[in-house]
Amino acid sequence: MVKPLTFKGDKKYSKKRKAPTTEAESFPPKLEKAVILAEEADRLNEDDSWVTAEVPTDIVGPIVFALPSIPPTCIACDANGKIFTSELENMVDGNAATAEPHDVRQVWVASRVSGTDNISFKGHHQRYLSCDYIGNLSAINEAISPEESFLCLPSPETPGTFNIQTAREKYLTVAETSRGTEIRGDAEEISFNSALRIRMQARFKPRLKANKESKAKEKVSRRELEDVVGRRLEDAEVKRLKKARVQGDYHEAILDVRVKGKHDKYS
Repeated sequence: MVKPLTFKGDKKYSKKRKAPTTEAESFPPKLEKAVILAEEADRLNEDDSWVTAEVPTDIVGPIVFALPSIPPTCIACDANGKIFTSELENMVDGNAATAEPHDVRQVWVASRVSGTDNISFKGHHQRYLSCDYIGNLSAINEAISPEESFLCLPSPETPGTFNIQTAREKYLTVAETSRGTEIRGDAEEISFNSALRIRMQARFKPRLKANKESKAKEKVSRRELEDVVGRRLEDAEVKRLKKARVQGDYHEAILDVRVKGKHDKYS
């Protein structure tokens, strides 16, 4: 049989058919792991759901002050820094514990004041919430002073709410007037009207963030674990190693599994 002419430099084609590789198989184990962790990080950063702050250390990032008013309202400000109460619309069955903002004027960005337990709240117009000596609220200052610093104290009477204390040791409170619901910062004592619920984005809540990161650590494939150990693993061993990744004793668990494998080999 006459063979076709070949020339130096021509590509050689294999006669054997190769099974098509999937996208997952095309990645080496270490690269696949990096891709999985990167995808989990992206999902974590894209979580824009809203949850309730439970402790002062939760309060960071975009927040909404849900006020104890009927109907439920929140603290808002206009472009000139004027503070007003804005009715909340995005809720489940009118429950302020499920409230989400529908207007950028309702959103404040909470940040820890350096060296203190106080928190500052920046409005959509890049100015800070402030309370003056007679209890008037505004948002016209671009810098943080004691008047722009607030202490968030968990309410002893209403779980899941906070009493917001000003620099003059008075509290933010709502008052019903002829003009509607108003918010002031001159309450001498805490009460139901001073118990504010703080809604925040879930991705900034430390506990939820830690839980999601730990779940991301659990997502390691059997193949990756077997590559590290150097042999096929039993289901119980895979489960044990995944649990160890979350608990922080992963390397010790790997060593134990390797030692067990050697003992089984020579027994």
